[in-house]
Amino acid sequence: MEEVFGWMAWTPPVAVFFTAIVLMLIGMTIWEIKSPTTERRGFLPISTTRGDRLFIGLLTAAYLNLAWAGLTEMDQAIGAAVGFLVLLIVMRWG
Repeated sequence: MEEVFGWMAWTPPVAVFFTAIVLMLIGMTIWEIKSPTTERRGFLPISTTRGDRLFIGLLTAAYLNLAWAGLTEMDQAIGAAVGFLVLLIVMRWG
C-alpha cells in the first residue's frame, strides 16, 4: 500500500480529519436506516433533510477553515473548533 499512497501527505491531522468524515457518514447512514428523516425548515432558506444539513454544514466548515487559514495568523485548531461549532448549529437548527 505504501507505493500506492506514498505520494500523499498523511499527517496525523489529515488522518483524523478523514477518519472523522468517514465516521460521520457511517453514523448518518445508520441513523437514516433506523429513523428515516423528513424535510423540515430551520433558519436555512430551504427545506432540508439531515443529510442536506450535514452536507451544507461540512461545506460551511470547510470554507470557514480555508478563510481562517488564509486570513488569520491564529492557531488552526481554533478555526477547526469554530467550524465544528458551525456544523453543529447547522445540523441542529438549520
